[in-house]
Amino acid sequence: MIEIYEVKTKKDIDDFTMLPFDLYKAKDNWVPPLISDYKKYIKGKTSSVNEVGESIMYLAKKDGKLAGRILVGLNEELNEYHGVRDSYFSQYECIDDPEVSKVLFDQASKWAKEHGSNLLKGPMSLPGGDDNRGFLLDNFDEPPMIQNVYNFKYYNDQVLDAGFSKYHDCYAFDGSPDKKVVDRYAKIIPYAMKKYKFRLDKFRLDKDGIKKDALDVSEVIKKGMPNNKDWVDLMPPSREEIDNIVAAAAPLADADFIYIARNEKDEPIAFNIAVPDYNQVLKKMNGKKNPFAILKFLYNKRKINQMRVFVLFVVPEYRNKGVTQAIYFKIMDNAIKKGYKKIEGSTIWDYNMPMLNDILKAGAKISKTYRVYQKEI
Repeated sequence: MIEIYEVKTKKDIDDFTMLPFDLYKAKDNWVPPLISDYKKYIKGKTSSVNEVGESIMYLAKKDGKLAGRILVGLNEELNEYHGVRDSYFSQYECIDDPEVSKVLFDQASKWAKEHGSNLLKGPMSLPGGDDNRGFLLDNFDEPPMIQNVYNFKYYNDQVLDAGFSKYHDCYAFDGSPDKKVVDRYAKIIPYAMKKYKFRLDKFRLDKDGIKKDALDVSEVIKKGMPNNKDWVDLMPPSREEIDNIVAAAAPLADADFIYIARNEKDEPIAFNIAVPDYNQVLKKMNGKKNPFAILKFLYNKRKINQMRVFVLFVVPEYRNKGVTQAIYFKIMDNAIKKGYKKIEGSTIWDYNMPMLNDILKAGAKISKTYRVYQKEI
């Protein structure tokens, strides 16, 4: 017998949080989140960036045993910006049982329809986030990088069986350090920077510098975000959201991997955000934040040897002028000097052609595909 019910109590939250710890206990490539942080995250209490908004969480049991979970909600700000009423689902986990998965997806569809939606998409990030996007479609032999997804391969079958179809794919790219590429870029990049009159400045992580650089990031996004509404999964973040993102990233960041490009008038024209892959450390902590786990974090932090590039924005008038390649060159050059073995750029929507073209020109190759699905309801 299958039972589905709303998450309401503290025990329900605990069960929702801990279900994947049981499901993936035999999977070496799954990375457990920090339990206390995750509970805040799903309740929208981490920051104003991750306000969950109108949403609901469900748990499913089969024969009295926990068997699946799902979160479904409305991203009100995004819907208003694009003039739609779409719902999203997120945080999906389930045993390999099509009956359980169908009950979960049917319940999510029912909630979405009752709240005025005619389309349900997912898996998606919680509002304001840039994580948990899509089901991993391939390359199940590697662990995910920080804030990326790992899931069972059968999830893609379960969502199709529930009546969903492909919406869009998001890609991860392997742009790992290559001395030959760096040496080649070292001859080309200075020429492009001189011709198009721009420079690269390291992002300042000190208290005063971070405020100024966050303002420049905001300016680049305003100019670089498409004015049309074809990118229906994105909207320009507010200044408050940018400040929160920068503040959250700063303690984890390394200034050798984050740059702001400025032109001869000192105007910001591009920026990137890259963070060391702390999943390499989280894997060893098993969701805990006790003193012993923190000691593990501090010890293993020094051994991180890969990173994820989350974002790279270039204003339209400076695209195809070597700005993206200049930033990649600096990141790769510093990565080699610091002993990094892998760089991943992710996740890029399949309709973001400017970014896809730039990263392919830089020599990166698609390493993982994450698929987002949709269902008319």
